Amino acid sequence: MPPVLQGLLTIAVGVGGCIGYFYLANFIVDAVIFPAKGRNANANLRRADAVRPWLFLFPALFLLVLYTWYPVVGSFIRSLYDRAGDDFVGLSNYAAMWREGGQRAFLNNMAWVVIVPAMSTFIGLIAAQLTDKIGWGNFAKSLIFMPMAVSFVSASLIWKFVYANDPDIGIINAVRYALGADSTVDPLQIPIWNNFFLMVILIWIQTGFAMVILSAALRSVPEETVEAAIIDGANPFQIFFRIQVPQIMSTILVVWTTITVLVLKVFDIVYTMTGGNFDTEILPSFMMDFMFRDDGRATAVAFVIMVAVVPVMWWNIRQARSEKR
Repeated sequence: MPPVLQGLLTIAVGVGGCIGYFYLANFIVDAVIFPAKGRNANANLRRADAVRPWLFLFPALFLLVLYTWYPVVGSFIRSLYDRAGDDFVGLSNYAAMWREGGQRAFLNNMAWVVIVPAMSTFIGLIAAQLTDKIGWGNFAKSLIFMPMAVSFVSASLIWKFVYANDPDIGIINAVRYALGADSTVDPLQIPIWNNFFLMVILIWIQTGFAMVILSAALRSVPEETVEAAIIDGANPFQIFFRIQVPQIMSTILVVWTTITVLVLKVFDIVYTMTGGNFDTEILPSFMMDFMFRDDGRATAVAFVIMVAVVPVMWWNIRQARSEKR
């Protein structure tokens, strides 16, 4: 079947199915379950009106449960079984995951969660303020935002040249040679520091995102408050940190939590740059490694990632709701 015809048929079946569902559901409620006749006509009308909204919500709720809650529950149950899925092993997969490098991956992930969102948001905030003060600020913003258009894998390949173990290519080794060093070093194999070098890539990418959002927030700050601060003798640093930043704190927190959720799911950078070697393993790459060795433990890692994301998402949703009040 030609793709165009297949698409049209899918649309027709989908739209027709929705219309048929709602028509049939309303018919059953109004004519079968709560018929508007007899002594209970008024009561049945009220009952039908109370049930009707749930008829419209049911398809969305069904798909939400099917594609969200069912996989979560199923993944947790799967993590309690062995690789074959036959023998119940309880929390053994979680214990084995922690022993076989999970502790290092978890600590690395926590370092990413603390450093990357904080640095991306801070640098983005400073860039937003400075670019709004210069004549060629829009061009500068375009340059800073440009990494957002690059995939994580492409960005990693770019930074592989920056970190290259060759003074003619890698910037770090070029600087070392300029300072008199007579040997090269591979930055991605230096313990602890290699994790920071990987974080720089994501900071480089996400700074543009933070800058754009925070720039819009800074422009929404009432000019009256800034002018009043100037009249009172405040210097530019005091105006920025004591007047403007407190007024856009809610936006800063939203940007921070958005980047935090992204960091908890990042995989491409570590996998492309080091493959998780040299103590750079994080939970997503750790899960990928387990998928080829033990499916039960990989599912356990996936569930740990989900549990780590939930508090951040809950806090973000709570903040969004509080802003609407």
